[in-house]
Amino acid sequence: MSELKKTPLHALHLELGAKMVPFAGYDMPVQYDLGVMKEHQHTREKAGLFDVSHMGQVIVQGASYEAAALGLERLIPADILGLTENRQRYGFFTNESGGIEDDLMFANRGDHIFVVVNAACKEADIAHLKAALESVLSVTEITDRALIALQGPASEHVLASFDDRAADMRFMDVATLDLNGTEAWVSRSGYTGEDGYEISLPQDAVEGFARALLAHDGVEAIGLGARDSLRLEAGLCLYGQDMDGELNPVEASLSWAIQKVRRTGGARAGGFPGADVILPALERGPHRHRVGLLPEGRAPMRQGVPLFEAEEGGSQIGFVTSGGFGPTIGAPVAMGIVADSLHIPGTRLYGELRGKRLPLTVAKMPFTPANFKR
Repeated sequence: MSELKKTPLHALHLELGAKMVPFAGYDMPVQYDLGVMKEHQHTREKAGLFDVSHMGQVIVQGASYEAAALGLERLIPADILGLTENRQRYGFFTNESGGIEDDLMFANRGDHIFVVVNAACKEADIAHLKAALESVLSVTEITDRALIALQGPASEHVLASFDDRAADMRFMDVATLDLNGTEAWVSRSGYTGEDGYEISLPQDAVEGFARALLAHDGVEAIGLGARDSLRLEAGLCLYGQDMDGELNPVEASLSWAIQKVRRTGGARAGGFPGADVILPALERGPHRHRVGLLPEGRAPMRQGVPLFEAEEGGSQIGFVTSGGFGPTIGAPVAMGIVADSLHIPGTRLYGELRGKRLPLTVAKMPFTPANFKR
């Protein structure tokens, strides 16, 4: 078994008393002394600092932004060409059968596109980009920069104390800021449903800046455990659970990420892998849906729990993709895939736990309101 990789903040995690676990090939903090529940609540109420340096950072560049955007649109069913400079957008790689190979964020930085991909798929994603685009575009993995996230309602006040331009940013804006004397690439975004920022900065500067952030009374270090419960309450997908290569974007309830210009009748319709599957699905609707689920009682229903329409008998009609306890709402929450006829909020279903079927209800997402700064 290969040795786990370490992020530039690994020593700081140990100093802070983190419980470390293997994740996507890295030794990562799952929680600190506060514990998952309090870390979750602290992020919702103040500000949490997350180490996300295990994720991939990539620059795609061509003779012009237009050239880079049109090249990347061959792989991603999103309007990349129409993205305004210094703005960011969510997207995903698709395969020939219409499934999702990974989701990602991309930003228009004027003369290049900055792409952030998931840690578990990082090597495959970068190889995919290089194989498809390197004959006409430059694809460069950034290996000398770390990535951290500051999330929660106090994030603006904290980050603006280093560079007051942070307060002028809106959700999905990107900017280059001076943070603690270091040039940082900053987006106002995150994976918690809260206001916040994702911050790329040189590896040799990240520990000093992380310590400066943690010196603020409202900032605590937050691990993977709370990161998962926060994103679940926010109704945000985790690749490999809530979407994968077998599920198309329409089934995954991600149609909103495919802009009109890339759909049937749009100026740049299709031209991406699986377009012959995805475009018709956008027109007719999916055969199955990703939905929110609220189990009754206190027992969480986690990934893989089979779903049924009736308390007894009948065939399986879906399965839970992600689930756990939602500290903000004080009850279990989950997401799952169900047949088309059963996706309406309020529909009563049953999840089978240890041979017993327990009730749950299809619910609207997010489970807790998003607090993005529009």
